[in-house]
Amino acid sequence: MKKKTLTCAVLLALALPVAAFADGAAIYKAKCAACHGADGSGQTTIGKNLKLKDLGTPEVQNLTNVEMTKILAEGKGKMKPSKLSAQDMEAVIAFVRSLKK
Repeated sequence: MKKKTLTCAVLLALALPVAAFADGAAIYKAKCAACHGADGSGQTTIGKNLKLKDLGTPEVQNLTNVEMTKILAEGKGKMKPSKLSAQDMEAVIAFVRSLKK
């Protein structure tokens, strides 16, 4: 019985980063994609009008997590401050990192 519990705990621990990534992707899709695009390119009508940067470019990818968190928390330009929790912001940032070109 203990071996089975330990196996479940290990599998759960391994699945957590994947779950966080999935949550980041879902949050991004719900909160960010309308402007930034599903692929982060900013090639939406709103993104083009606001001249949004491609989130996969080195200019964005070279920002630190602290800098990205500040942008999410405080907003930037016409982007309003997000009301996401710190954990959700981390998940979104992890997803944005996956868009690296």
